[in-house]
Amino acid sequence: MHTEQLDAGLFRSVAPNGLVILTEHLPAVRSVAVGVWVRAGSGHEPAAQVGISHLLEHLVFKGTERRTAKELAFALEERGGSLDAWTGRDASSFQAHVLDEDLPLAVEVLTDLVRHPLLRPADLELERQVVLEEISSVDDAPDDLVFELHAKALWPDDPLGCSILGTPETIGALTAADVRAHHASAYYPGNSVIAAAGNLTHELLLELLAREGWLEGAARLPLPSREASPAARGVRADAERDTTQSHIVLGTDTFRVSDPRRYALSLLVNTVGGGMSSRLFQRVREELGLAYAIYAYRHFHQGTGQLGVYVGTQPGSGDAALAAIVEEFERLARAGLDAAELEGGRRQLKGQIMLALESPGARMSRLAGAALQGEPYRPLAQVLGEIDAVTAEETNALAAEFFAPARQTVQWLGPKAAPKRRAKAR
Repeated sequence: MHTEQLDAGLFRSVAPNGLVILTEHLPAVRSVAVGVWVRAGSGHEPAAQVGISHLLEHLVFKGTERRTAKELAFALEERGGSLDAWTGRDASSFQAHVLDEDLPLAVEVLTDLVRHPLLRPADLELERQVVLEEISSVDDAPDDLVFELHAKALWPDDPLGCSILGTPETIGALTAADVRAHHASAYYPGNSVIAAAGNLTHELLLELLAREGWLEGAARLPLPSREASPAARGVRADAERDTTQSHIVLGTDTFRVSDPRRYALSLLVNTVGGGMSSRLFQRVREELGLAYAIYAYRHFHQGTGQLGVYVGTQPGSGDAALAAIVEEFERLARAGLDAAELEGGRRQLKGQIMLALESPGARMSRLAGAALQGEPYRPLAQVLGEIDAVTAEETNALAAEFFAPARQTVQWLGPKAAPKRRAKAR
């Protein structure tokens, strides 16, 4: 076992079998957040099995070798704790937040879920229906559906363009043998990261993991990360739907999560649509009154990244709202940020990062994120220093490349024949 201290109260160990374990001691709290990340998400799925990672995430809660589904539900909640899971593009995660005295129980329950699920055919038939209901709920929520349609338009030939939930066809075709094979191929210690933050010691977590068998077995390399297929840029896609609003997303691909330019791009995205002070909120909502909801976002994955803008508006206002967004993109791509925006963007991004780290769960996720990305741990002061080092030349170059209107793929979801917007009464 190789263990090193990364920072004050922060340790990292790598077990002989490849498992990565990280902890951060936070003596001022009485809780612990602990989670298991498995390097298997929807971005790794073959076309015929789209949604299998998410379905597996559901199925592990239906029962394990030591606990029934009801016992899993009650184990931590009856002590005031919580148990949660999610599936992403690059990984699946199972997390618990408990009182410090209940850390042994949390590790035991997480081990049950990740290492010892039953994955019975009868449970698959029940949970298949639950996932199909989840897919239907997205289809009934146009402000969610438009993002899935935009991803498909941007990456038509890549798993990133597929819904994490899968489709009714792929979910309907999956068998218990398929799910067991997926579990066996990905859910092993060398493909996992375990992180915890709160009132615990690194030695205690190692002892608990050893008790649960996490440190046993031969070394096994993690699954390799994959490159994304080339994105379809400058595409316009329209989906007719009888909705009361037009839902529009425009955006493009960017770069992977490990790219050092990610802070400069995050700063730009915040300035464009990161809140009430952003350019788009002030222009599209406050000045023009064209929308209630408008914001920009960015996602970074192992093989690529994405930025975009969402706006929901009356059908008759869609063209005007889209034109206003494109106008702001043109201005940003041409002139970049002025000095005040650059300085304000630095303060905003640093504040967001620091405020997000005020909970054990956020600190746990930060530790796991660095390990999943294969990056060395960087102290908070170093991260803030990198944000301070972002220059106007850097942001201007990124603005010119990634906010160029011709690069943006547009997804429009709403009525086919949009009525003209009425003029406001004077």
